[in-house]
Amino acid sequence: MNKLLNNLERKIGRYAIPNLTMVIIGCYLIGYVLTTINPDIASYMTLEPGLILRGQVWRLITWIVIPPSGYTLNGFDSIFVVIMLFFYYSIGQTLERSWGTFRYNVYIFGGMLVTLASAFAVFFVFSAIYGGAVSVGWYFSTYYVVTSMFLAFAATFPDAVVLIMFILPVKVKYLGILYFGMILYECAGYVRNIAAGGIYFLVPIIAIFASLVNFFVFFFSTRDFSRYSPKEMKRKRDFARKMEAGRRAFAENERQVGNRRGVSFSGGKSFESADGTAGKGFARHRCEICGRTELSDPDLEFRYCSRCEGSHEYCMDHLYTHRHIIAAKNGGSED
Repeated sequence: MNKLLNNLERKIGRYAIPNLTMVIIGCYLIGYVLTTINPDIASYMTLEPGLILRGQVWRLITWIVIPPSGYTLNGFDSIFVVIMLFFYYSIGQTLERSWGTFRYNVYIFGGMLVTLASAFAVFFVFSAIYGGAVSVGWYFSTYYVVTSMFLAFAATFPDAVVLIMFILPVKVKYLGILYFGMILYECAGYVRNIAAGGIYFLVPIIAIFASLVNFFVFFFSTRDFSRYSPKEMKRKRDFARKMEAGRRAFAENERQVGNRRGVSFSGGKSFESADGTAGKGFARHRCEICGRTELSDPDLEFRYCSRCEGSHEYCMDHLYTHRHIIAAKNGGSED
């Protein structure tokens, strides 16, 4: 899938629509204005295959304009509309910057095309079952296509934080899990109706998953999920433990060296050398004789001794006067 998308991007990537989220928001605003003026106008814009086949071809486009139901631009509803559209805009722009314009276009338009094809397929199947034209337009909309952006955002940036009601911080991955659970709960209600003999309630289930198929296809075919395998997770835990052990050993070594040289350390954040000078920060250079660093005396120069065994650093005052450290088999240290 990645290879296919890369090839398509090289060939037709220049036709991708930049700031696609702004276009979607603009369509929603048009829909809100129209439904506020005339609430019944939405019935003339739905994706109704039976009416499209009778000549109302404008429905192939206008179904995209229908905004999420439940809100208008009247009164306090307008505040919630603004908040919702701003939220969609922010996550859409973030996804476009993260994935690239072309792949973001593929994600959105792919969901719309699958929804469109599914609407016609469901219409033909259920019309054959019932022996006449069946209305399915109200179930097929951009609601789940656009809100699938939220699932994509939660999967791409799971640790991002959202302020619920501008107060309560919650990680996006938990909201994504909650949202997906709500979708499953809604589908479970339709399943109960189907079990009671209402086969027509299979239509909204198909509409929901048709709108979300772009999420499943895109992520399961383009993302590398090998990092979630038990073997990889164990390797990460082992690596984290070893890194923590290394940090502790380094801190202990620093403490012991400081005790020998008359230098007091505090977690690598501050120091106090033998000459009484103090400072803040982590020193990169330290004389093994006097304990001075570039933080205690910025004018000092430091060098490693080529005659000492191992890495031993000294300031210029002690580079040529210290006792050299050599292997014990060669007689220990020498002048």
